[in-house]
Amino acid sequence: MSARHPQEVPIAPRPKRKAPPAAVRSLVKAIEASLDADKAENIVRIPLAGKSSIADFMVIASGSNSRQLAAMADHIVEKLKERGRAHVPVEGRQQGDWVLVDAGDVIVHLFRPDARSHYALEKMWQAEFDEEAGAAAG
Repeated sequence: MSARHPQEVPIAPRPKRKAPPAAVRSLVKAIEASLDADKAENIVRIPLAGKSSIADFMVIASGSNSRQLAAMADHIVEKLKERGRAHVPVEGRQQGDWVLVDAGDVIVHLFRPDARSHYALEKMWQAEFDEEAGAAAG
């Protein structure tokens, strides 16, 4: 390999640092309080611990328009930065139908009502939980 074209070495993903359960619950409550203060509608908390490696909780909420969704996401990011989280990825702010905030142990989905009903994340995750419960019972 020449110096002009160095070999690419894949970087192994870092193991996710798990926050203590009390800290995660506190984080969820702070996110829900922020959403409530911003007049979010239909706030739903879905526990993911033991079900998925993406996070411990998913929080889903609706806002009436893209400006409200962007403001809710901005306020969540501010709250998380106050709690010491330096980098909080946010996706979809520009499109405005679905905004995702990655708070590490908590994934936040903010939807306009029509997009929320179209993607039906609650149904998808509930169906997965119901199937697992049925398998465990049978």
